[in-house]
Amino acid sequence: MGEHSNKPIRQPRTDAVRNRERVLEAAKAVFSAGGSDASLEAVARHAGVGIGTLYRHFPTREALFEAVYRREVEQLADLAEQLKTEASPVEALRRWLRSNVEFVATKKGMSAALALAVNSSSELSAYSFERLTKAVGALLDRAVAAGEIRADISSEDLLRALVGMCYLHDQPGWQASVLRLLDVFVDGLCRPSNTKHGQGAGRPNAGAGRSLKSGRAT
Repeated sequence: MGEHSNKPIRQPRTDAVRNRERVLEAAKAVFSAGGSDASLEAVARHAGVGIGTLYRHFPTREALFEAVYRREVEQLADLAEQLKTEASPVEALRRWLRSNVEFVATKKGMSAALALAVNSSSELSAYSFERLTKAVGALLDRAVAAGEIRADISSEDLLRALVGMCYLHDQPGWQASVLRLLDVFVDGLCRPSNTKHGQGAGRPNAGAGRSLKSGRAT
């Protein structure tokens, strides 16, 4: 009998995985448009699933918000890897930073619920800070190594600047304004081909800027 006691671990069914992704994509759209007060019923309708299916995957509103947030962070990290092979160093950095503006727009709609999750545990903030810092750091290192970006800038500096530019995200037309500022900012980081300014300067160590509150970097 013992030889039959070890049952194989059941993998999630394909339709269950698909439904979970549909719910997360729908939640991103609904929360971005309607804010944290948007109903979970609206999310289920947008995803084309029953409310019971939603609750099986995400038993609480906070659990759904956190899952959407983590998914966005992972997608930004994946995008950084993708851009390293698809775009020039400066263009890769620019496109990744611009993608973060959409992330901020999504996060804005979830801010109230996320505040509850973050206040109860610092793990979510630490997780997002680490993942995003590593992602932008890889793109920055590539651009510095190519001699296209000044070397006296850190990944924490970039995230700090991005947070500052998105500070007034509750104002009309803020996204267009931030995207314009991002272009100006990245252009300002580029090293002119006719100067050696900053050459030989090392990147600040990875710990520089760690005094930032981790949650402020996202």
